[in-house]
Parts: sequence; structure tokens; C-alpha cells
Amino acid sequence: MREEIGRGDLVIIDQFIDFTRHRKISFHENFNDGPKHTPMAEPFDKRLRKILIKTGRELGFKIHDKGTVVTIEGPRFSTKAESRMFRAWGADVINMSIAPEAILANELGIPYASIAMSTDYDSWLETEQGVTWEQILEVFHSNADKVKKLLIESISKINDH
Repeated sequence: MREEIGRGDLVIIDQFIDFTRHRKISFHENFNDGPKHTPMAEPFDKRLRKILIKTGRELGFKIHDKGTVVTIEGPRFSTKAESRMFRAWGADVINMSIAPEAILANELGIPYASIAMSTDYDSWLETEQGVTWEQILEVFHSNADKVKKLLIESISKINDH
């Protein structure tokens, strides 16, 4: 969603915009025991994010230490109008899964962080063709080992902090 976040760059997300409409986003089905409101101002665990950022830099990866992800329903990609709107809202990357995962993890009190892998520019960049699944897979496969290495190295540091 941003030219400065290139294909293959990693982004350690710090905020999300939930643009899903049909997914279950709470474990609470009713308010029989009173309302259950989950704080969401900082939806991603700061300690886990710091470990991922530090480790990514130590490994020499191109890593962005913050970013806002907009989560869309999928499986379709965005229209140009939607893509421009998401950029205007402040989205840096787009995906189809973070919002429900982060919400549910926070509801249960599970520390949660995410590594976003930039694969394309969605459909807002007029000099590019619309994104295809094949293009996404190409970048994804070329980065898979990098993300695995980042996770393995970061997990080993969790108890040290």
C-alpha cells in the first residue's frame, strides 16, 4: 500500500483496521454476565514486536518497525477505489487475516505479534498491473525462509527478555 514498503519487505505491524464483515470476531456470544469489552488501542504485544524488530535487523533483513494493516474479507483482491480508500485511511499493508486473529488473541489475553510480508502494491499504483495470485506466491516463496529464520531466532529470545 506504500511505495516505501517494497516487495519482500517485512513489516512488524502495530495497528490494524478491520474491514471484515462476515467473520466471528468475539468469543462472547451474549452479555448474560455483563458486557465484555477488550481494550484494543495497542493490539500487538510491544515486547514481542521489539524482539521481532531487533532480530530482523540483526539478521540484516529489510524490516519496517511499524505499520497499519487493513484486513479485508477476501478471497477477492481490492478494487482500485478500495485500495485508494485504504491508503487514505492510513493503511500501510493489506491482508485477509490479521483483524480476527488479533482481536481473539487479545480477548483471551494471549500476547500476539505479526510479521507482514509485502508481496505487491494492491491495485492503487497506476504504473502497475493489478495484483495476481501468482505474483503473490512468487514473492511469498522467495521470502518464506527469511520469515522462518526470523521466527526461529526470535522465539529463542522470548524467555531472555
